[in-house]
Formats: sequence, structure tokens, C-alpha cells
Amino acid sequence: MGGMDVGGGIAGKLWNKFRSESVFVNYTPFFVCLAAGNLSADSFHHYVSQHVHLLNAFAHAYELAEECADDDEDKKAIRNLRKYVQAKLKSHDSLVREWGFGLPEERSLTNATVKYTDFLSATASGRIEGERFPGKLATPFEKTKVAAYTLGAIAPCMRLFAFINKEIQALLDPNDSTHIYKKWIDHYCSENFEAYAFRIEELLDTLSISLTGEELDVIEKLYHQSMRLEVDFFSSQPILQEAVVPLSRTLDPAVGGELSIFCDFDLTCTAFDSSAILAEIAIITRPKADPDGSETQLARMSSADLRSTWDALSAQYTEEFEQCVESITTTETAETFSYEGLCEALEQFAHFEKAANSRVVQSGVLKGLNQEDIKRAGQRLIFQDGCKGFIQKIMKNENLTAAIHVLSYCWCGDLIRSALSSAGDVKALNVHSNELSCEDSTTTGEIIKKLESPMEKLQAFNNILNNRDEDGQHLTVYIGGSVGDLLCLLEADIGIVMGSSPTLRRLGEQFGISFVPLFSGLVAKQREVVEVGSSYWKRLSGTLYTVSSWDEIHAFILGSSS
Repeated sequence: MGGMDVGGGIAGKLWNKFRSESVFVNYTPFFVCLAAGNLSADSFHHYVSQHVHLLNAFAHAYELAEECADDDEDKKAIRNLRKYVQAKLKSHDSLVREWGFGLPEERSLTNATVKYTDFLSATASGRIEGERFPGKLATPFEKTKVAAYTLGAIAPCMRLFAFINKEIQALLDPNDSTHIYKKWIDHYCSENFEAYAFRIEELLDTLSISLTGEELDVIEKLYHQSMRLEVDFFSSQPILQEAVVPLSRTLDPAVGGELSIFCDFDLTCTAFDSSAILAEIAIITRPKADPDGSETQLARMSSADLRSTWDALSAQYTEEFEQCVESITTTETAETFSYEGLCEALEQFAHFEKAANSRVVQSGVLKGLNQEDIKRAGQRLIFQDGCKGFIQKIMKNENLTAAIHVLSYCWCGDLIRSALSSAGDVKALNVHSNELSCEDSTTTGEIIKKLESPMEKLQAFNNILNNRDEDGQHLTVYIGGSVGDLLCLLEADIGIVMGSSPTLRRLGEQFGISFVPLFSGLVAKQREVVEVGSSYWKRLSGTLYTVSSWDEIHAFILGSSS
């Protein structure tokens, strides 16, 4: 998701803190269909009718905030914001006609709209959880606080709206006049609307200057709550046509619909590579002697020597990896997707990975690790933001038949299982990786090798698919971010590249692989759904989708995070 500079005050800080949640609005059926240009007119009319209620709630909130403001300039600024909304309400019918639509029938408020408007009204009236205002707002300072709180509750809506529409506008052809929602999108991307959003944020910064840390925390809570209500508002918009999001809803359990999710572990699920974690355990808990009492060369090594050995292994791995990449990418770039050429190139990586693992075993650095130490380290492993939450939601979703498989080069499956234990029932998580050989709960230094190459990962992937029930509708998603994931990413119905590994992208492009941001890929798929009439995914040869966060994957597969 692209950035947007909104200043360095509290408004900018809060937007930067919670901006990642915008994906849960962006990936709603409403916005994906709207961006594709095929949102049904009735769905749009329903949205417009609900939006009018929100505009009225904003106008009323501004009115109460103006009464609370102490400074004449602040009162005038709030009054101008209210006039902007009132002008929009007055010109609303003509704007809808200008956008090319008939006027919607008046409709009752949905639950999501009621919750949002009630929240705005309560905040502007001083009814804020955790805040105690005795009777009427007596002092000027109490009133000023409420004015700041009200602006804090309104600001995220306008910033979110401007941000998302700019994301959509970037996907449109400026010369395409056939997109029926282009005028609507352009309206919310206009300098006029951007200036309005900025004025709200600027005033919020001004009203917050004299607030205490606790009072700023109240604004943060209100800002975040408003963002969540905005997500719920757009998630609740009824969609009449088939939509490609959320993916879970395209699978019908009644006809055997099943989702198989595969993912890599190191640097896809985690923030750090597990090999470095295992080496650190070895260095910190280095053995004094073998179980039989005899000293070994490893036991005589100091922690400093052991670290030096590991550093040398790491440096050699990095150097040879870069050499391997260079030897492949100096060849001529394929004009079209070349699966055969990619497989030949990945054979070099297979030899490289196996040789590197053999050096680790020969060095003895993995000898003498206690299994309990490994499990404790796994429980403390730092995950990518949103990863564990996504896994938990998948495992607890009673309306979705899904299986999760972790395919990893990691040397120790126990480390992975321990790390994922807090996400749910470990037995429901299928871990496929190498293992460390143990005797009496202590590692021998040997690696039980199962997955050392892209080809072995692909074989494990295909074996899993071959063993599932052939009846029903099956869909596979693979999530990975390293060169070793490329074949599985390409084999899955939907291959999602996590992060921005320059090596993976460079190698992929060398053999004609296309990398498409997931959101723009979904918009293209939504256009296809309307034209072809089916939302079932078919693998696009040589095409992978890219995301920058697990929140995007969560929003795509499950929808709203609430």
C-alpha cells in the first residue's frame, strides 16, 4: 500500500500507526467491484443512501464541536468544516446525477451505519468511555477536550477515503471513459477533497497541543475505533454480483469446497531466519562435554570460537548464494515464461543449499542443543505482524474447510511447531521441514534432511495435493518469499509473494515471471468474473501476486479483521 504524507502532528502519527488497516476496506467486495467498474447500480445506490446518513452525522458532530471550542479561530475553522459537509448534502443529488446515476430510494439505516453515527454523536456529546464529565461540560478546557476528541473521531474517515480512492485511481486508465465510477473516484481524489481532509487533520493537531498524554491516548483510541467502524461500514455493503473477495466465500462447503494454504516459514511467517536462532542457542548453551563424559573439539571451543565458526559459515553462505544468483542472471532474459529454464537454474540452488547444510553438519555447531531450549526459543520467536492472527482466524473459522501446511528449509520442525503453538492446535498445523537428530533430548549435530531444494519442496507440495479427496472444489494458495518457494508459488492456484525479495524478483523476471500487486490482480480478476461468469480461480501461468503484509492476505482470504 502506498504512502501519503499527512504531516508530523498527532493526526499524521495516528494515520501512520493505523494505515495498515486500510487494506480491510480496500479489499472489501464493494471497493474491488467498484474499482473493476462492475459494481451493480443497486449496490451503489445502497451505499449512497447510507453515506447521506453519515454526512448528516458529521455535520451534527461539527456543530457540537464548534460549541465546545474555546478559541474563536478554532470555532471558525470547525464552522467551515461543517459548511463543507452541508454544501455536500445540498448538492448531493446533483453530484449523484453528475456521476451518471439516478437518485437512490431512501433506505433504513443498516446496523453498521447506526453504530458509526451513534459513535460520532456520543463522542461529540462528551459521552466517551473512560472520560468523566460531571453533568454539563462546565469548564472551557473540558469543552476544548471534547472538540479535539470529535475531530479525532472524524479525521480517519476522510483520510481513509482519500487514500483508498487514490489507490484505485492509480489502476485506472485516465483516458478510459467507459469506467462508470471514474467520476466518483476522481471526485474523492480531487485537490478540493484532499484539502478538506488536511484541514481536519490540521485542526486536530491544533486542538491537541495542550492535551496530556492520557488525553492523547483517548484520541488515539477514538481514532482507531473510527477506523474499525469504517471497515465495518464498507464490509457490510450488500453486493449483488459474484465477487472474488473474500476468497473464503467463493468456496462452498456444501459441495466439498476446501482451501489448502501453504506457506514458507523463515522470513515469511517470521521476522528472523531460524538458522541464526538455532546457532545462537548453540552459542549460549554450548555443551561442556559429551554425555559419555569425554571432551570433544566442540566442547573445548569457547562461545567466542563457536560464534566465529558460525559467522564464517554465514559469510560463506551469503557469498556463494550471490555467486549462484549472478551465474544465473547473466544469461539472456526469457521473452516469455520459461518453466524449463527456471527449473534448470534452480538445480544450481539445490546443489548450493545441500552443500551449505553439509558444512553446517560437519562444523558441529548444531551439536548439544537441548530440545527444551529449542522449544522455548520457538515460543519467543518474533512473527511478521498479522501472521499469527491470520492463522488463528483460519483455524477457528467454522464456515471454512481449510488446511494449513508449512513447507520450510528450517533445520528443526520442533522449532516451527513450538513457534506456532500459540496460534492454535499444533496438530491441526501440518509442518513439513528438516529435523535435528536427537539422543536423550540432545541434538547430535546431524540434520535429518527432508527439504533442501525447490524441487523437494515442490514434491512435498504435490504429494499433499495427491493425498486429498478428489471430490469437491479445491483451491490452493501458496505464500512465500524466497527463491526456494518459486516452484510451489507457480504450481499453486494462487501464488502470493510476501515482501520484496530483490533476488526472487530478479530471478523470476529472468525467466519471464510476472509480479502483480495483489489488489490490482483482484480488480482484473473481478472484471473477468463479470465477463466470464465464474469466480473460480484458474492458475495464470507465470504470474505471481505480491503483498507487503499479512493483513493483505487476511483481507483477501477472510475479509474484515473484526
